[in-house]
Amino acid sequence: MTPVKCRSFIFIWVVAAMMLAPGRPAAQSLKDQFQKGGSSPITIQSNTLEVNDASKTVVFRGDVSAKKDEFVMDCREMVVYYESVSEEGDAENTRTQINRIVAKGGVSIKRAQGGMATADEAVYYQIEEKVVLTGRPVVKQGKDFIEGDRITILLKENRSIVESNEGSKVKAVIFQGGEKGKPL
Repeated sequence: MTPVKCRSFIFIWVVAAMMLAPGRPAAQSLKDQFQKGGSSPITIQSNTLEVNDASKTVVFRGDVSAKKDEFVMDCREMVVYYESVSEEGDAENTRTQINRIVAKGGVSIKRAQGGMATADEAVYYQIEEKVVLTGRPVVKQGKDFIEGDRITILLKENRSIVESNEGSKVKAVIFQGGEKGKPL
């Protein structure tokens, strides 16, 4: 999964949190997000959903599945952390902004055209526009794969960093003549 392809996946998380977060001017911010990411609906299913405005969180628990267009993300728990931000000079006009989104427990990210990422935890940082996969993270495309102890996808910079802890190494397995046009 390349960082460019991850942008659509991240959009799933962002819009899901914006739809569920209270205290925002819904029509404008949601409209802007859909215009950027297409008009198809997002479906998020879980056993439970809890919105806590005091702690500024939205928590999906139990068999969480988020689907949008070509991406499906499954995990056991997804926590969306948000904050209310006032427009400059207008304290009454506030909007909700995503701080970070944490997916935990058997995280699996799949693309319809192939390719997937797995980890114990995936954290999306809105401001930095980065995704950090930890807990046995692996990114696969066809037979090719990369694994390490931490995979960081820097969306703004269109690059990824795979790191290992002391005493272990990053591993990349790349087959010659792999699938054309589908880089890792």
